[in-house]
Amino acid sequence: MKKKLLISLALLASALGVAVAVAWPRNDFIASKSPADFAPTAQNIARGAYLAKAGDCMACHTERGGAEYAGGRALQTPFGSLVAPNITADRETGIGAWSADDFWNALHNGKSRDGRLLYPAFPYTNYTKVSRADSDALYAFMQSIPAQKAPNQPHRLSFPYNQQIMLAGWRLLYFKPGEYVPVGTQNAQWNRGAYLVEGLGHCAACHSTRNSFGASEEGLSGGLIPTIGWYAPSLTSDAEAGLGSWEVPHIVDLLKTGVSPRATVFGPMAEVVQRSLQHLETEDVTAMAVYLKSLPATPAPPLEASTDPRVITVLAQGKKLYEANCIECHGADGKGLPPHYPPLDGNRALTMKEAVNPIRIVLNGGFAPGTAGNPRPYGMPPYSHVMDDHEVAAVVSYLRNSWSNKAPPVTASEVNKYRGVPLD
Repeated sequence: MKKKLLISLALLASALGVAVAVAWPRNDFIASKSPADFAPTAQNIARGAYLAKAGDCMACHTERGGAEYAGGRALQTPFGSLVAPNITADRETGIGAWSADDFWNALHNGKSRDGRLLYPAFPYTNYTKVSRADSDALYAFMQSIPAQKAPNQPHRLSFPYNQQIMLAGWRLLYFKPGEYVPVGTQNAQWNRGAYLVEGLGHCAACHSTRNSFGASEEGLSGGLIPTIGWYAPSLTSDAEAGLGSWEVPHIVDLLKTGVSPRATVFGPMAEVVQRSLQHLETEDVTAMAVYLKSLPATPAPPLEASTDPRVITVLAQGKKLYEANCIECHGADGKGLPPHYPPLDGNRALTMKEAVNPIRIVLNGGFAPGTAGNPRPYGMPPYSHVMDDHEVAAVVSYLRNSWSNKAPPVTASEVNKYRGVPLD
């Protein structure tokens, strides 16, 4: 059976190779207006540094405890692990020998300096929207990063995902290079937000569902992040699971400080806020919020509380656990004391179909990022060592069905599924 599958994959790869050779277009190329655009001036470097923050480049290209931008961080995918490369100015192991055209070709076309196709864990499907002028400023900044001699480590992908011909076929299906084109019917603020969200911010990398081939679906309607076990919520204007009922200033607060009157960021989003979004100008974060609020809602059937007598018993147990462990911070009414203790009533992390986020927070604790706007964040302690799977399931089910919340209960087996998932 395995042999037949390999033969089928090989035949598919050959067919894709023919299709790519016939149908795949040449690189979409946009030249710089002037060498001054990527010259190592203080202005270009400062602008590039800001854009690197917007793109959160350091998050992937810096190994924990390693030199900044020297690569080495393994990114886990359903197809194997991809190791982020060194992008410092080292000429042998980094990108010090790259030209501004080479750099732009990587961002815009997803191709390395030697013509090798890059894997979309490097989100060039979003970065392709970045303007040539911004690419040149990023290049000027990257070339200013102190050189670190750190040879790139090989990816660890299983067959056939480690074959360039398969990647070429994937690109033919799911990638079309193209710089962001402003929408004439929208104002400058909306277009700036769209440019940041769709381009450098690469929000769709987490906040959209992915098909079986790892390609992001259209929209920002939320999705389970593969392999790391967190659910990235909808960023559309959906009133239940999205941002439809949020005020723009509250979205800005959340993105820029990590806390707001409506919610607090935890998990991987806390890292995004800490390393990236808090460093953006308020005008840019506001533009992102305005754009997100304009996204059409994704219709979904309403979630209903269960009337099963067995569930009622579980909720009663969850209420006792809540009163013993949670009520002091979050209150009997579930309103909390924001921004330090987030509200639970109407909290979309609790009312989404997927309950993975509250399960993981109860198990492992919740820790907001330390930011300039929230320099001394409050944290929630973990309960995995004092509650078993049934107890965690009971308290999370209670939270999902109390006050105005209505969502399906969770089971002990769901909790157990995430008890052993690594935190990073």
